[in-house]
Amino acid sequence: MDKKNDNAKFRIDKWLWAARFFKTRSLSVDALECGKVLCNGVRVKPAKSVAVGDMLAIRIGPYQFIVEVLALSSQRGPAPQAQMLYRETEESVLRRKALSDELKAQPMPTFL
Repeated sequence: MDKKNDNAKFRIDKWLWAARFFKTRSLSVDALECGKVLCNGVRVKPAKSVAVGDMLAIRIGPYQFIVEVLALSSQRGPAPQAQMLYRETEESVLRRKALSDELKAQPMPTFL
């Protein structure tokens, strides 16, 4: 984690990759360009700076994560370190859990 300067800003595409929301930077760039990531409720470009305190809405498949940026990093580290970069809202966790349960309850399609 880069904690040298709390006022520093980092590119959002690098931050999403470092926080392990996407496996590659190109996937994070694609998500940003397709409007699957909002910063403070606004669609942003990959070069947008992200700052501590920003709220991000990240859509991955059917799931949406609402997270607050707690720390900045442009280097990808282990998962426990990446999880320290953000805090997911309680509402977001509950919504994802409900959707997961709903998807698991649906019958699997059978192909004849």
